[in-house]
Amino acid sequence: MFSRFIIATDLSLASSAVINCIGGLRAYGAKHCLLLQCLSIQEASSIAASYTTAQIECMLKDHKRILEQQGFSVETKVLPGFAKREINRIARKEGYSLIVIGSRGHSMVTEALLGGVAYDVVQQACKPILIVRLEKKQIEGNVRIQASRCDFSGHVLFPTDFSENADLVFTYLEKLLSDDVRHVTLLHVQDKTRIDPHLKHRLEEFNEIDRVRLEKMKETLKLKGNSDIDIELVHGAPFTEIMRVIQDRDVNLVVMGSQGRGFVKELFLGSVSHNVARNSEASVLLIPAKR
Repeated sequence: MFSRFIIATDLSLASSAVINCIGGLRAYGAKHCLLLQCLSIQEASSIAASYTTAQIECMLKDHKRILEQQGFSVETKVLPGFAKREINRIARKEGYSLIVIGSRGHSMVTEALLGGVAYDVVQQACKPILIVRLEKKQIEGNVRIQASRCDFSGHVLFPTDFSENADLVFTYLEKLLSDDVRHVTLLHVQDKTRIDPHLKHRLEEFNEIDRVRLEKMKETLKLKGNSDIDIELVHGAPFTEIMRVIQDRDVNLVVMGSQGRGFVKELFLGSVSHNVARNSEASVLLIPAKR
């Protein structure tokens, strides 16, 4: 499904952590990787003060070797320009089906990747984006950054609000099951901010309608593979409940839309998708809506 993908790198330790765990994408048909480094004028100046061109090329060569050992064909590019523009432009122009970024990376100018560039990449994305969860660990007195839960085909969580974008995401979930995902949880949260207090007396009615929807999804997915499929229907705050399920059920990958009901482009940074991508212990695959 994701035969050609881009890894956005800044040659940081966080980027190295992403590269070391990305072999799990082979389960989804990933074959060819573009290792892409974009340098703005500020970043180029910062790098020039600390690294020679030869050192940068050596780092890229090492990253390429690691990816090739995981079974990918790899090409590398270093381009001038802003990552938020270049990554999406190249993905669209050259037919890449996925963009991969780390969720706690730091660029050469100490800008948090998901705190800066990645927000813009996601907000302007025309292709699915895999945000790989990274974590800091103390190992033998040293702080190391490593990816968490790299088995992307282990336990997949699909939170749905039954919006048009969620329906689009479901088509991706069907394809993932064809690639041997082992376990899926379908989750719908009855948003208490929409229901309480004036519609709370109809909660059971809403639950019955949405339980039927989830059961239909489950039956559709059963035809796609041999995955274990669970359903969870709860009443509460969507972000809180999604995070609870991720933790309680040891989810490896969350698959969700970057736009849902009532989506306004400018409000993405405050959306449930954004908050899950920023705080989830699992990696997150965000599917953009059709535009």
